[in-house]
Amino acid sequence: MNIEQRLSDAVVSAIKMLYDADVPAGLLQLQKTKKEFQGHQTLVVFPLLRISKKSPEETAHDIGLCLLQNEEIVAGFNVIKGFLNLTVATPCWIALLNEMNADPQYGIRPVTERSPLVMVEYSSPNTNKPLHLGHVRNNLLGFSLSNILTANGRKVVRTNIVNDRGIHICKSMLAWKKWGEGVTPASSGRKGDHLVGDFYVLFDRHYKEELQNIEKQGLNCAEAEARSVLMIEAREMLRAWEAGDPEVVALWETMNNWVYEGFDETYRRLGVDFDRIYYESQTYLEGRKTVLDGLERGIFYRRDDGSVWADLTGEGLDEKLLLRSDGTSVYMTQDIGTAKLRFDDYPIEQMIYVVGNEQNYHFQVLSVLLDKLGFAFGKNLVHFSYGMVELPEGKMKSREGTVVDADDLMDEMIAAAREISGELGKLDGLSDEEAGEIIRMIGLGALKYFILKVDPRKNMVFNPKESIDFNGNTASFIQYTHARICSVLRKAKEQELVLPGQLPLSTPLSPKEEALIQRLAEYAATVCEAGETCSPACIANYVYDLVKEFNQFYHDYSILNEPDTETKNLRLMLSANTAKVIRSGMSLLGIDVPNRM
Repeated sequence: MNIEQRLSDAVVSAIKMLYDADVPAGLLQLQKTKKEFQGHQTLVVFPLLRISKKSPEETAHDIGLCLLQNEEIVAGFNVIKGFLNLTVATPCWIALLNEMNADPQYGIRPVTERSPLVMVEYSSPNTNKPLHLGHVRNNLLGFSLSNILTANGRKVVRTNIVNDRGIHICKSMLAWKKWGEGVTPASSGRKGDHLVGDFYVLFDRHYKEELQNIEKQGLNCAEAEARSVLMIEAREMLRAWEAGDPEVVALWETMNNWVYEGFDETYRRLGVDFDRIYYESQTYLEGRKTVLDGLERGIFYRRDDGSVWADLTGEGLDEKLLLRSDGTSVYMTQDIGTAKLRFDDYPIEQMIYVVGNEQNYHFQVLSVLLDKLGFAFGKNLVHFSYGMVELPEGKMKSREGTVVDADDLMDEMIAAAREISGELGKLDGLSDEEAGEIIRMIGLGALKYFILKVDPRKNMVFNPKESIDFNGNTASFIQYTHARICSVLRKAKEQELVLPGQLPLSTPLSPKEEALIQRLAEYAATVCEAGETCSPACIANYVYDLVKEFNQFYHDYSILNEPDTETKNLRLMLSANTAKVIRSGMSLLGIDVPNRM
């Protein structure tokens, strides 16, 4: 049982003893004592005054004295107005440290056969361009959230839906046919997703030129778009693909395979993966079938032009197009089919979509449509809505001129890590292979942590230069502290120091050592909070606070040169468990921590 729960139970018993009253659930408010006051946990007394019928100060004093006289966990107390500051007895902190030390998976709940199954969708790329900075935040959030949910004892299926059909891929295909001259990734030395993205940009350039020429004939923008030969050809290619035209399908398969190989390489570098990948080319047919079934059942309606719509005005929403007049599907139709197939494939209790906040309305509509169609899982869909991420103007170039390419971004981060580490001498004495691996950890760790430490619901600006700082709220600072602890533990081993599995409960503690144990004790609750709020930022900022707490302890106290054996063992155990929690927390974020720096 943790300290907070023990204190809570003790307070309930004290109130029963003092006032012969039971405390209603939720009435007790215990919180960490503010640093400017003495104590570890603070009881807010004001909600209890209706039970005590006394002033806040009298009530706090009564409860504090009763706890001191009857509970071993309380070693002292002080009263500040309506706040009772409680000092936890030293043996309780030592016992808690012993428990943490004995648990190699401290803070992590085990997954069992009875654990609920959650599916998390993230990445969701289009096959007409490489992954970019927006995809980086999406992938990092989805992968970390999956780790956090698993750490909370849930079975997790990590899934990706690839948008491999539609007008976007037809634009790239048409451009390749017109101007590609048979080029391939192998013949060009170009990564497959980048090559296909180049042709998407090429299409757009020719399309804009065509529109300008048409508008010069006196037509407006809408009229020019309707007359565009390129767009007419792209739409015809889409219809041919949906009709199964062998030549179009063959080109589609070839170019998509180029993109998939490129995606896989980027995912490996970023350190994310998936248990199951769905493709919209396979799910849109299921969606179309489901929509037509809903049409027959009167759930949807057909307009005069043949298009199929859902009237959601009764739910406070809008009317939603589900099938175009030419019979082709829209994104909503595909998402309906994907959701149905997923719940056919897995006994999912919850489906979480990691998608940017510009799609908030889309997922409101999807949930309502699935519910109308009779799918029980419709109302339980969760849209993990996150804010956009951008770079400061001019900080990094983009391959396409409008977005920041994920591969370029990772290359830049690793290059920056190499330069800064070299200037600081962090990698002196390491082999080239060791240094290269640590540089990779520093560069990618900086990228991941800088993005994940921000509340996911907020928009953010990613500043590469700020992200690699060995003294700020960065992965580099955390990684360096972990490496420092590992160095201490290696030296202890060289000195043949053997840590006992348990410390004597009589081991004395300084205030800073108590504060570090208290911070370590908060890890399990932080993992739980991160799972409940779907926020990797909870983990990131907890680890940073832990590292700051450890560095204050490390600055003020000697570890290996401490003459008292019992105290030395305490500090080594504190160091080892701090390193363990750092590794665990950073692992939940998908970040590696080196043992040397």
